[in-house]
This record gives sequence, C-alpha cells and structure tokens, in this order.
Amino acid sequence: FPLTDAGTVPYRGAMDQIGTILILSDAYCARAGVAEATLSTKVFGAGSRIAQLRGGQTDIGVRRAHKAMVWFSEHWPVDAPWPVGVERPVAALMEGRP
Repeated sequence: FPLTDAGTVPYRGAMDQIGTILILSDAYCARAGVAEATLSTKVFGAGSRIAQLRGGQTDIGVRRAHKAMVWFSEHWPVDAPWPVGVERPVAALMEGRP
C-alpha cells in the first residue's frame, strides 16, 4: 500500500468514512490479491458498491460504514500492517489482533 513521503494516505480532503473505506479497500485488495468487486461482495453484499463509493455514485450510512470497518478489522491479513492514519475498531484490538 503506497504512502506519500510524509506518511499520509494518498487521498485528498478529510479522513471521512468513505475515504477510510477506500483506503482499507485498496490496501486489502493489494495485500490479499483479490479484485475490488470480490471484496465489495464480501463486505457489502454487492460487487459494485466500492466502485460506486469511489465514483461518488452512492453514499453510505453510519451503521453500514461501521460494519464495513469491523469486517476489515476482523478479516485483515495477519501479515499486513493496518494502514497508518486509519483508526482500527477497538473490538479487534481487544481480541489481540495486530
């Protein structure tokens, strides 16, 4: 997952829920070697949802965003560091996940 020289994520603007999900999606796909549509189906039950979020064609509610964050945390590859600058859900940390 590429970071800029300053160690920040390569997205502009505030770290909002959609931006955070896109950061996690990019990092997860790169590390796990899965297609975005496959990941989207696993996380949201719809293969086009992440692409729609990326394209600004849809929005996401707070509960659904939280569920997505928890999914990423629970399924994050063990050998991959969690992206810098992204807060990880506390439940996963309490269970001893890196």
